[in-house]
Amino acid sequence: MQGLFLQALEGSAIEGASQTANDITQQLAGNWQILVIGFILIIAAVLILIHLKKIIVNSALGLIAWAVMVFVLKIELQLIPTIVISAIFGLAGVGAILILKFFNMPI
Repeated sequence: MQGLFLQALEGSAIEGASQTANDITQQLAGNWQILVIGFILIIAAVLILIHLKKIIVNSALGLIAWAVMVFVLKIELQLIPTIVISAIFGLAGVGAILILKFFNMPI
């Protein structure tokens, strides 16, 4: 008896959810605003990825340059501050570190 009741209850819930999904789909189909919003979101995602790619490459180059300074050129630098500066500001940060080191200023 309880099994039949639960089956009937589940069946009506699935039918209700299916009907609601169909109603929403019918409201969105052919709606130009939804199409424009979709294109705007796709363009925004592509622009964000392009911008982030440049930031990631700059940070990687900064860390590589830092490693060359420390391990190849044997320039003594503080570990944490210089890594953070190199990772955030990239090659410009490495240049700033070298200028500070040239003028014997603390980092």
